[in-house]
Amino acid sequence: MKGVIVDYRIATIEKSNLEKLGYEVIVVPPSQNLYTAVCGHPDMLLHIIDKNTIIVHKDMEISFIKKLETFNYNIIISDNKLQDNYPFDIVLNAVNLPKIFIHNLKYTDTKLSRFIDGKILKNVKQGYSKCSTAIVSENALITSDTGIANCAKEEDLDVLLLPPGDILLPGLNYGFIGGCCGLLEDSLLAFYGNLAHYSYGNEVLSFLKKHNVKPVFLSDSKLVDRGSIFRI
Repeated sequence: MKGVIVDYRIATIEKSNLEKLGYEVIVVPPSQNLYTAVCGHPDMLLHIIDKNTIIVHKDMEISFIKKLETFNYNIIISDNKLQDNYPFDIVLNAVNLPKIFIHNLKYTDTKLSRFIDGKILKNVKQGYSKCSTAIVSENALITSDTGIANCAKEEDLDVLLLPPGDILLPGLNYGFIGGCCGLLEDSLLAFYGNLAHYSYGNEVLSFLKKHNVKPVFLSDSKLVDRGSIFRI
């Protein structure tokens, strides 16, 4: 059984296309503690530590936790409570690679911090680290944040640095590249929207080809930031 965790505002066509690919679509319940634009974003509400463990925010609905447990995950509850003001909304919003962890480490949830022993810890000013980063592979990232790009390059990761903007996020000026996509498989990256309608779509396509990753477009619209797509 394979599933994907998505924002509750996923479009019908996007949900349908994920199901056609063989995934159970699991909608994460929104948090009343976050402002509306991001209240259902998976990368704000939970953090997948590894293939066995997921950490969810302190007030996560029990029914959602039980759903995750049906996928044989051990569910950990965060120490910190989400709040709608920065930096109290970013405690789980980190980039977690097999060997490297990227976040504003001052605000990483203390429970999450216990699971990253032995990794290279990279501190960045950008608290919304996962929102800002599309993971292409454990060795390649796409971001519009120079701090994330620089620290990733220090660890010999291949990075495509893009200008910010041209990604929809209803309620805010624009969204982030990490929030409009997610790996379904190691070689398959799904997008909310179509890179044909993105100003830097050709650059992204070239970067994906370089790393043998194929894009999947869940709709034929501009890219939309609904929070990262998480496979489980």
